[in-house]
Amino acid sequence: MKYTTLPNTDTKVSKICLGTMTWGRQNTQEDGFEQMDYALERGVNFWDTAELYSVPATPETYGATERIIGNWFKKTGKRDQVVLASKIAGGGAYTAHIRSGKFGRKNITEAIEGSLKRLQTDYIDLYQLHWPDRGVNCFGVRDYPYKTSTKEAENHLEILETLNDFVKQGKIKHIGLSNETPWGTMKYLQTAEQHNLPKMLTIQNSYSLIHRGYEVGMSEVSMRENIGLLAYSPLAQGVLSGKYLNGGQPEGARGTLFPRFIARYMTEGSQQAVAEYLKIAEKHGLTLAQLSLAYINQLPFVTSNIIGATKMSQLKENIDSINIELSEEILDEIEVIHAMIPNPAP
Repeated sequence: MKYTTLPNTDTKVSKICLGTMTWGRQNTQEDGFEQMDYALERGVNFWDTAELYSVPATPETYGATERIIGNWFKKTGKRDQVVLASKIAGGGAYTAHIRSGKFGRKNITEAIEGSLKRLQTDYIDLYQLHWPDRGVNCFGVRDYPYKTSTKEAENHLEILETLNDFVKQGKIKHIGLSNETPWGTMKYLQTAEQHNLPKMLTIQNSYSLIHRGYEVGMSEVSMRENIGLLAYSPLAQGVLSGKYLNGGQPEGARGTLFPRFIARYMTEGSQQAVAEYLKIAEKHGLTLAQLSLAYINQLPFVTSNIIGATKMSQLKENIDSINIELSEEILDEIEVIHAMIPNPAP
């Protein structure tokens, strides 16, 4: 395994991060335990979860993934070997079963205390805001939705002050963002500097060969402000394994069970790009998944690459991507495809 640190800290994290959102829905607790055992054995010490998980989110499965992780901590006693990240869910109809209202002291307090209880731990290493409490272009929205985003933005000061209180209590160690924009990220950084509050260290946004929108604005923020990307959906919900090409509907696959979750990765342009990237992978003796993950692993603004799997074979392949170095020839070939079909999956 290769390691880096959370920006501006001495907290060592694996370049591969274990994603967990299928545990409690597609995967059983037994499956989750097997994945955690294997990942830690392979040196993956950085794990990401959220109060929302498992996904698709339902009232019945709310918090299920955190409970599975908590049960593993209780069984193994290995909490101190893991750098654990979790998130508070943003507002909206999708999370009406969790709570109402925007990020604020009451909701943040409720979320953190609930996660700590389910995770059976005294602290969370990295606590993140799952998505902004204002309309932004994420989750398949390509352009800024200015017609519906005129409402007041989050109270950044109240949010940071509340998170700081939990840092002082030792219940969270560091803080980060998710699904944020350049404006939102800079607003948090400016507010933290102005009021001597904790800085957001990481941002968990979608990034893959067919969704490189992070490079339009956010990568410069990452590089200049030293806020690391935790890349999620690096395989575009499995689309970049190639298994959905030519109308494929693999039994038990996420896209087969929950097609709306991969819809944004299934545009005509995306399918064309995936087919071209598959040709590059095959030419160089790689699987498409290996090519896709290895590309992200080598980016200078990436702190960790969040992989997720429903099968152990997938988990092993994903973790092994850390050992693949892409040549300049391969990188140049990837850029040719990106120039022809840029960012087909917003």
